[in-house]
Amino acid sequence: MTMRNLMRVAATGAAAFFTATGAFAQEAAEAAAAVPNPGNNAWMMTATILVLLMIIPGLTLFYGGLTRSKNMLSTMTQIGATAALAMIIWVMWGYSLAFGDTTYEGTLGLFISGGSYFLAGTDASSTAATFTDEVISKYVFISFQMTFAAITAALILGATAERMKFSAVMAFVPIWLTIVYFPIAHMVWAGGGLLFEDGALDFAGGTVVHINAGVSGLVLAYLLGKRRGWPQEPMMPHSMTLTMVGTGLLWVGWFGFNAGSALEADGSAGLAMINTFVATAAGALAWMVIEKLAGHKGSALGFCSGAIAGLVAVTPAAGNSGPFGAILLGILSAAVCYFFVAKVKAKFGYDDSLDAFGIHGIGGIVGAIGTAVVYQPWIGGPGDGSTALGTQLGIQIFSVIVTIAWAAIGTFIAGFTVKALVGLRVDEETEVDGLDISEHGERAYN
Repeated sequence: MTMRNLMRVAATGAAAFFTATGAFAQEAAEAAAAVPNPGNNAWMMTATILVLLMIIPGLTLFYGGLTRSKNMLSTMTQIGATAALAMIIWVMWGYSLAFGDTTYEGTLGLFISGGSYFLAGTDASSTAATFTDEVISKYVFISFQMTFAAITAALILGATAERMKFSAVMAFVPIWLTIVYFPIAHMVWAGGGLLFEDGALDFAGGTVVHINAGVSGLVLAYLLGKRRGWPQEPMMPHSMTLTMVGTGLLWVGWFGFNAGSALEADGSAGLAMINTFVATAAGALAWMVIEKLAGHKGSALGFCSGAIAGLVAVTPAAGNSGPFGAILLGILSAAVCYFFVAKVKAKFGYDDSLDAFGIHGIGGIVGAIGTAVVYQPWIGGPGDGSTALGTQLGIQIFSVIVTIAWAAIGTFIAGFTVKALVGLRVDEETEVDGLDISEHGERAYN
């Protein structure tokens, strides 16, 4: 073999070696990229547990304290059982309908996903993409979104407290989640979803969680009818102490709700974190100021209501606003929600027992529409100015209208179905005695 041929063989072998090495390196890099970032994964596990804190004990104490003492355990039990049932349903078929791996072609894909039910095909090595090139454990993402489904269903119960059968709640939840929550979650947050593709901004659930729950609660309250004696008889909260504790737990847990929606422990999560601080503070103080201007004393109930109104409004804007915009949203939400709770509810006579619609529904609408404004760079938002304010406003208003319509129609169908099957409301004797002893055989206080 000549020296030239020997060099050609050596060069060919080297080329083959480096080609193989390059392919191996690429495969190794892809494999490495599929490994969850430990920091992000740890943060998302923490955020998921924080959202659970919002439900139990946060929401149970918040709503429980607002009811009369004879209905406290009933309220807490309904919330806990609803959350537990939602978690089971989420694993069985909910995740697949909202975020499944299969995207349907055509119109159907705008409203639901497809894929394997019971999480078939998912194991400990499965990953879910974040907003960058990072990934987190798919089980963590599934668990995080599971808590959103659970708390949304539980929030509805604030509108129906003190008069809805426990059996009716358990029958309503699976139907409502399937025809209302899962499609709305897909439309807003999943690739291929109607509102996602339209460019709607909803960082952590202004439409999916709060407008959805608030409107659904209002429809269900209408189907149930008013509590006996309301509004002639006073039905004051039996323990503002417990409601204040619940408010604090909700505020703490809400950092998982908002900052966790960044899906990474990054600057976006930090922005959502500071916005969750200042919007809540602004809402709480604004509500108390409004009470004073209306001729009342600044109350603990006002502080709690304003704090929740601020939290609700900043949810869709958590990573889509600067701190100044978040403060404005908190103030505006407190003012509008106060008007609906103190004036509109009395004017129209609907018995939204614990103001699920008045605060979550209305605050969600304020936040969802307001996100278009606070997103703009001229008010300190993170937007790059590529979408004009008028255009984004139109997108946000459309998303609100779609959510209201879907939630209202779906809840009416679910509620009417349950009413026909098992009935929605407890009888008069049960309501007078209190649902704690009549429905569960227990009393909150002996």
